[in-house]
Amino acid sequence: MSFGLARGRNLDVTGVGLTLGDLPPLPDDLLGSPESAWIDPRGWFADPEHPFELEIGSGKGAFLVQTAGERPGTNYLGIEYAHEFYEYTADRIRRHALPNIRVLNADAAAFVRFRVPSGAVDVLHLYFPDPWPKSRHHKRRMMQDSFLEQAHRIIKPGGELRIVTDHAGYWAWMEEHFDRWCAPDKAGPRFDREPFTDAHRAGESGELVGSNFERKYRTEGRPFNAAVLRKPTD
Repeated sequence: MSFGLARGRNLDVTGVGLTLGDLPPLPDDLLGSPESAWIDPRGWFADPEHPFELEIGSGKGAFLVQTAGERPGTNYLGIEYAHEFYEYTADRIRRHALPNIRVLNADAAAFVRFRVPSGAVDVLHLYFPDPWPKSRHHKRRMMQDSFLEQAHRIIKPGGELRIVTDHAGYWAWMEEHFDRWCAPDKAGPRFDREPFTDAHRAGESGELVGSNFERKYRTEGRPFNAAVLRKPTD
């Protein structure tokens, strides 16, 4: 399978890339004591007190490279499941000498559920996730109630989940989930839905986030849908 990546070049992830082998094993009593598995990724950076943002599915790293370069006072972790993309992105970040980015080769849903401490994330980015368009594959979609439950847990009060997709069917699926999670319950809505505005944009002029997928799909004339879910402060 070809991923359109550089071939014949030695990729060096030193100082940027991490794999599951770099993490301590999961404890035996994982379900009984989930906090015992937490690893605070903010500690992977020179200044762990900086705001911390997490991107699920970093691909070739276009969003991370541009955004982190413009915001050196924020730390970024990209999680990428495909090993080829992980190596390419980590090497790219190393060559750009961006000390405020780390890339992890792991399953993002599992890492978020079992490893990230509560209230650790300022902004969670989910851009152009795989739509898994066939009905029998919908259970593989990242956007699930279980994912929103974990997103709500790891995002700080006042923090955000930012979402962009080009897939109309997946957007309709997302809208159904947004309606549930932004509806008032006994304690109030678990998220407040806000428009995706210029304040949330990254990338070059006219782009939403500047990811490789967006740049590819923009040339194809695809429409994009975007939303921001903010965790209430009280």
